[in-house]
Amino acid sequence: MWNLCVVDVVSTRRSTVPDMATCTRTVWKVFTGCQRQLRARGPAHTGVSQMSVPVRTFAAVRAMKKEKKKEEAEKEVKKEKRVIDDKDRHKPYGKTAWAPVDDVYVMRFYPRTIHGAADAIDLLKNFQVLDFTPKNQAVFIDLKLDMKLEKKKRVDQFVSVVHLPHPFRTTENKVLVFTEDEDQVREAQLHGAMLAGGAELIQPILDDEISADFYVAVPEILQKLVALKSKLRKKFPKSKRGSVGVDVPKMLDLFKTGHEYLVEDECYIRTQIATLDMNKHQIYENLKNIVSDVCSHDRLTRDRSSSVRSCRLRRVKRCGSGVKTFY
Repeated sequence: MWNLCVVDVVSTRRSTVPDMATCTRTVWKVFTGCQRQLRARGPAHTGVSQMSVPVRTFAAVRAMKKEKKKEEAEKEVKKEKRVIDDKDRHKPYGKTAWAPVDDVYVMRFYPRTIHGAADAIDLLKNFQVLDFTPKNQAVFIDLKLDMKLEKKKRVDQFVSVVHLPHPFRTTENKVLVFTEDEDQVREAQLHGAMLAGGAELIQPILDDEISADFYVAVPEILQKLVALKSKLRKKFPKSKRGSVGVDVPKMLDLFKTGHEYLVEDECYIRTQIATLDMNKHQIYENLKNIVSDVCSHDRLTRDRSSSVRSCRLRRVKRCGSGVKTFY
């Protein structure tokens, strides 16, 4: 009996020893793998014993690009601006009344009063008498243009010269003519050019020894005038502005008595059209001429009924300390 029991115990011990060794090896492998991962994360685990355990690496999953869903784009509805009809209301929306009762009032509480061109000129003349300003003060026009085109494009800013039916300047503009033809030089001088010549005028212009209001040229000499582009900038002769051509007398007639205006700040034209001492009819004719010339540009008036969004008249008094503007 005892022998049998001993044999059984011994056999049990022998059978359990291999199992313990296998478990120990497995646990040690797991423990060393954890150590390797901890050591790879940062320098805080530098004290852990290093062991070379094979670690299997996996490739990172490629991020999927989000495709634009056409269905969602169709569902998006643009918010339309709310249009309020004030015709049947006793007062405009967000305002105090249709018209002020007193002579002095806060402008933002009432709708803006819009005057016609003739009425605006009369108001400028009446205000000049009330504030005792000079009668010969300048009258300016501020035009806001619609420069937008299709597909988020815009009309390029342009410069133009126009003949006013009633000039307000007492002196003529100084015009310089670039040409190497002696006959054209004599013809330009006969028609009132300040100076006419060829490439010999380039260096004096660069040295600021010669200056003019306008520069015109014939097509044959344009290649020799490239050095003046950075100096003259907007005054450099260009065919779009009418300052390059073969008919020198015609160009001189235009630029000697012409009035120049340009588009600035993307969509605004600010230019003088008259002086306040001129009669109402003369001021109105000059205003009409400039607006007509602005609307004559092809790209500006293409596929639209009107290119001028707003027009404002103002008078400017020039004094020793600066410029004062009156509306």
